[in-house]
Amino acid sequence: MDNLVPLTIGVTLLCCVLGVMGQHAYSSGKAQREALVDRLSSTGQIDLGSQRRFRGLDRRLRRTGLGKRIELKLAATGLDITPGEYFFYVLCCIAGVWLIAASVLASFFGPLAALAGVWSANTFLNWHRTKRTEAFIGQLPEISRVLANATQAGLSLRTSIAMAADELEAPAGAELRVVADQLAVGRTLDDALDELAERLPSRELVVLVSTLILSNRAGGQVVSSLRNLTVTLEERKETRREVRTQLSQVNTTAYAVPAIGVGAMLLVNSILPGALDRMTGTVAGQIAVIVSLGLYALGFVAIRRISKIDI
Repeated sequence: MDNLVPLTIGVTLLCCVLGVMGQHAYSSGKAQREALVDRLSSTGQIDLGSQRRFRGLDRRLRRTGLGKRIELKLAATGLDITPGEYFFYVLCCIAGVWLIAASVLASFFGPLAALAGVWSANTFLNWHRTKRTEAFIGQLPEISRVLANATQAGLSLRTSIAMAADELEAPAGAELRVVADQLAVGRTLDDALDELAERLPSRELVVLVSTLILSNRAGGQVVSSLRNLTVTLEERKETRREVRTQLSQVNTTAYAVPAIGVGAMLLVNSILPGALDRMTGTVAGQIAVIVSLGLYALGFVAIRRISKIDI
């Protein structure tokens, strides 16, 4: 008992010392961070107006495989959102559609609506990625033309890419700026261009990247290769536009098929209130609903596969 008092005092003093040291380390680190932010904001390298939400969730999510996949898809879409924000918003949307489906239709449709919400969130990212890729493909002839003119003027390929990033609009300018920044910090041209082709997959971009890499390695006639490539990309651009126009009706039908099924369920439930709840109250009714929804999904996938033409 006599030794307990000095032991308590010693532990208390030690905790106080550690607390003071921790507070000093935190204050000095915070001051260094503020100084760094002030220095970078004065040079325009960061934007103080963009305060991110859910930073703790974002840090934890980036360490997982799911977070890395989400981050890769978000980088390809060009959306100004972090993986943590996207994950939180998706969870809120899933909870919302679960509650809405369970209250409007029946409790059985809650989990099905949640699964549809997960699929819709992934489809949303894929749609934005495809849209950005299509926009980038549309700018490929202009990219090739700018690189050819810059190379013909005597500039190196690295300088030509940086100049094209400044002259072209988004998404080409933003993507080429990423490549130029990677080259500025020491990455090789092959790695930077290969990452660009992986981020925005398309045959046209692969051809352009292969042309630039081979010309950089072998030292061939970059100007003539880019000139010929510009003509080819212009022709492919027109062909893709014609094919997209011809398949617009088929793509609309693919989305109309599942919409008709969902609309029919809502119509039946509005005519006979509680009909879906009574139908899904038995095992046979649940199996019938799952089979019908699966057939609608199969029809959607089949129409999309049939209308998909690789150019």
